[in-house]
Amino acid sequence: MEEEKKVLLVSATNSFMVNAITRNIEKAGYIVNHVQPKVRVFTGRKTDEKVVLIYIDGDMEKLSEFLVYIKDQISDGNFQAHIYLVGSDEEVSTAQDKIGTQNVRGAFLRPLNVKTLVEEMDGIFVLAKKDSDKKHILVVDDQGAELRKMKGLLEGRYHVHLANSGMKAIEFLVKNPVDLILLDYEMPVASGPQVLKMIRSESSTSSTPVMFLTSKSDRESVMNVVDLKPEKYLLKTMPSEAILENINNFFAEHI
Repeated sequence: MEEEKKVLLVSATNSFMVNAITRNIEKAGYIVNHVQPKVRVFTGRKTDEKVVLIYIDGDMEKLSEFLVYIKDQISDGNFQAHIYLVGSDEEVSTAQDKIGTQNVRGAFLRPLNVKTLVEEMDGIFVLAKKDSDKKHILVVDDQGAELRKMKGLLEGRYHVHLANSGMKAIEFLVKNPVDLILLDYEMPVASGPQVLKMIRSESSTSSTPVMFLTSKSDRESVMNVVDLKPEKYLLKTMPSEAILENINNFFAEHI
């Protein structure tokens, strides 16, 4: 069964151009959901559209709060659609500053050629679908340098989410299912083994695969978590290529 091609169109008004975009995209076989750029509209909303078009109508002051909110949602791993901006060169530049340039996949500048936008939609959707098929990995470590290292190693191939404490990891997992957790052993407040016990005790995460990624190589530490059944016990001293190979092989074996 072919997947529905859904586009979320965000705009403050139902202008002639917004209606033209909606009409022409729908003619091309897409389902267009039109919402206003208001935080309350998005709070608690499950965004299942892979592509989001944000139409900027010149009132950047009203749009700013929404863009900052979406930026925070992306940072927290709660918003993963491909975002495209529609506006003037100046509007797009300002919006990128608010939402984060790294979070914007592309832009269509006014005066807008709707036909060009529609012609590019298939390519945009293919990229978005390919991106959505990537596995999600949560890296849990209290050391910022280690989090940055793993993000650099894994991003591109995987969706990477970061948590700098065990409790933040648990909070994240309540709302965001992942395909694999890389868990540090020694952390303040809640250690890796304690966090894994919490993960195993919750029905929603009990079967989530977990690998330890730690500096603790002594036999006692390893044996202490055997009953919790982690998928692997990896050492941070391993070459990055070896860590990545272990992760790649795990997913290859569990497709």
